[in-house]
Amino acid sequence: MEDSPDAPSERSETWVSTMSGSPSADGVTVAHADSWAGIGTRDIADRHDREQSADGEMAPLATRATGAGSRDVTEEPDPHRTCFERDRDRILHAASFRRLAGKTQVFVFPDDHQRTRLTHALEVAQVAVSVARVLRLNVALTEAIALGHDCGHGPGGHASEDALAPYIDGGYDHAVWGADVALAQLNLCHETLDGIRNHSWSRPAPRTPEGEVVSWADRIAYVCHDFEDAVHAGIASPADLPSVVSSRCGTTRREQLGALITAMIDATSHTGRIGMVPDVAEALAAFRRFNYESIYHRAESRAQAAAVIDMLRALVDAYVASPHLLPGHSDGSLDAGTAGAAHAAVAYVGGMTDRFACRQAVTLLDYSADRLPQGIDTLPAG
Repeated sequence: MEDSPDAPSERSETWVSTMSGSPSADGVTVAHADSWAGIGTRDIADRHDREQSADGEMAPLATRATGAGSRDVTEEPDPHRTCFERDRDRILHAASFRRLAGKTQVFVFPDDHQRTRLTHALEVAQVAVSVARVLRLNVALTEAIALGHDCGHGPGGHASEDALAPYIDGGYDHAVWGADVALAQLNLCHETLDGIRNHSWSRPAPRTPEGEVVSWADRIAYVCHDFEDAVHAGIASPADLPSVVSSRCGTTRREQLGALITAMIDATSHTGRIGMVPDVAEALAAFRRFNYESIYHRAESRAQAAAVIDMLRALVDAYVASPHLLPGHSDGSLDAGTAGAAHAAVAYVGGMTDRFACRQAVTLLDYSADRLPQGIDTLPAG
């Protein structure tokens, strides 16, 4: 007799049977019925012990974690995690970090294998941690800065900065906005915020060597993975790379990342300064110029950017004129046309994913499909 379609499957019943775990002879609940794992001792290191141990292992100018860390709002220290480990964890759980999954890296509405701002942040963290670990820097601080460095990006890539700049005194810089607005509610350590605020090369240098490492890792990661995405999309070919790039860094992402990371480690080991071996740095610069001309500034990319700018400005204008439409302001607490309404509108629109911004344009502004930014595919239904 066949099972009823409404009856739970054997797999489902097995999964439900593990709901409470299993008892052990030690008086604790374990995950598996045959769990054996332990640490071989009952002696564990608390946060203070770990801070002391790390202090002796780090490079002289590495950033030390101390207690609850230096924050705008004083907190009690965590009993187990260092202050920078807490920062990393807070960023991982932040809505602004999750939304990076729906934000443009290069292509609006990316294909399944193409990068988003989220995967970019993860790749930056991988590169930065690889360097920081070898240089005996603070790995948790490095990872926190790397994961949070792009949380201030708006939808549609860097075009969002041009779109939103007119509404903010001093313009809209994703690095500054990320530290001062998007992640402000997390009460992160000042060193973490400084690294996020100053990761862009056009900004002042970060105050910590960990922040400096992330500045390099950001450029290394996006130059390599943006090119790889462009190759997969048929926009560029490894044969197109300038010879200074292919000869010094190779033609595949694996070769390029290896060469660039090694050049950072070699430069630092010879001088004590965080930087890159000059001939490889020249290749990185040539690689970035190639990407700019062949990928970021191609006609289709310029058209995409123009459409993003028009759409985001139209959305901000609509919310500035009707701030009661903004979440949390339906009570009329913001007056139309004011600087406060503009800031709130930019915060809301800047936090949107690509798809949500496009859907808001269709719903709120009656945008037609042909006015929306065009990606590899069209705006998904629903």
